Amino acid sequence: MLKKLTIFAVAAAFAAMPLPSLAQGKKDSVVMAMTLEPPGLDPTNAAAAAIAEVTLYNLYETLTKINEDGSVSPLLAESWQASADLKTYTFKLRKGVKFHNGEPFDSAAVKFSYDRNAAPTSTNKDKSLYQAFESVAAPDAETIVVVVKYSEPNLPFLLGQAGGSIVEPKSAPTNATQPVGTGPYTLGAWAKGSSLTLNKWPAYRNAGAIKLSKVTIRFIPDPAAQVAALLSGDVDAIPRAPVQRSVAQFKADPRFNVLIGGSRAKTIVGINGRRKPLDDVRVRRAILAAIDRKAMIDGAVDGFGAPIGSFYTPASLGYVDTTGINPYDPEKAKKLLAEAGVKMPLELSLKLPPPPYARQGGEVLAAQLAKVGIIAKIENVEWAQWLSQVFAGNGPHNFDLTIVSHVEPFDLVKITEPDYYLGYNNEAFNALYEKIRATPVEAERAKLLGDAQRMLATDAVAGFLFQPQWITVANKKLKGVWKEVPQFENDFSAWSWE
Repeated sequence: MLKKLTIFAVAAAFAAMPLPSLAQGKKDSVVMAMTLEPPGLDPTNAAAAAIAEVTLYNLYETLTKINEDGSVSPLLAESWQASADLKTYTFKLRKGVKFHNGEPFDSAAVKFSYDRNAAPTSTNKDKSLYQAFESVAAPDAETIVVVVKYSEPNLPFLLGQAGGSIVEPKSAPTNATQPVGTGPYTLGAWAKGSSLTLNKWPAYRNAGAIKLSKVTIRFIPDPAAQVAALLSGDVDAIPRAPVQRSVAQFKADPRFNVLIGGSRAKTIVGINGRRKPLDDVRVRRAILAAIDRKAMIDGAVDGFGAPIGSFYTPASLGYVDTTGINPYDPEKAKKLLAEAGVKMPLELSLKLPPPPYARQGGEVLAAQLAKVGIIAKIENVEWAQWLSQVFAGNGPHNFDLTIVSHVEPFDLVKITEPDYYLGYNNEAFNALYEKIRATPVEAERAKLLGDAQRMLATDAVAGFLFQPQWITVANKKLKGVWKEVPQFENDFSAWSWE
């Protein structure tokens, strides 16, 4: 009885409290920081991962949703079925969904989005996937049937990536600056070079489950400034932050959660195989033999990485350790350069985008290459310059060497693209990849994937460095922030305050 009276007394005390003080305790906004600012807000027309970090599952949605553990669940599609040969997928779409501009979401919008991704003029980062669709049919408003030219067991995962965002046809031309999607947030203000805000969309189909009414994303490229913003409380979270040197400090501070997660990312020294003498495999092997992976991991990311020897990461289907194919051997590097008849010293450009792993790693790489007679002339470029000069599919591929992290999983297919920036263009590899695509049996597919990894390592297509471990620092009371990173995203619909 005493216990009951105590409960009633507490309840009465709460009831007597003025409402404003209760309201003040309900925090419904968050400030997050990112290292890079997105060049635009249309994830279907550009490759920058920063676009997905802002837009995916927030402004736009996809048929499927990728979860923290890498599993796939329904989003705009309620369900799907695959044929036995994994070539035909039938998706049943969610009913009653609208775009931010009031237009209905239906199979026509999905077909439009996928056809647009596959168009010759498309700049979608996953263009080759959509061009591999034999057909996209909309038999009725709530059904989409995708027929792929080859077996694709990963299709539900691939369609959950940012490139698969469903856009409203009329808004498509202006989505980069005026995004229109079906997601729980709409764009508020965007102060270029500074910050961007997302506002909860009241008409979202599941608005009651969205706990944050406002998200502010600040763009802070400097790691020291990021650390200061977290410590001062100006920023509540920084996913995938380049704060390796401050991890111990944050771990010792009871205000923060430090989440160190795995990734599917691959940090590489990109080599332009179109250019002489880099088109000679002996020269590429010499570059790899000059690279001490452990020193690169220590120098670029303070040890937060696992060495890799190919364009593939541990724990992926069919992974094989290829780090022994091109081991660190400076003397061998010198011999290979002599064999190839390279006039020494060899001068090469090294274009570095802004992230610290690239800039810090570039200094280490230049020092290592110098020991074998290769002079790497460092040129620091902004992200937009890197995308246009180095990476862009239509060229000019104006570089010799670069350092970059490829964060998308299942992107081995990129190597087969004729205009891919590495310029490998090997018919034997392309044929092997086609064989992988045509093999629905997982064990056989895994074996072929091992062969593909070994071929890329043997041909020294790039300087394969490490699989990064991403560090996220967040206020301890902020819930829903991911530790593992199967892809770059920030699903604000799952974030809330304790």
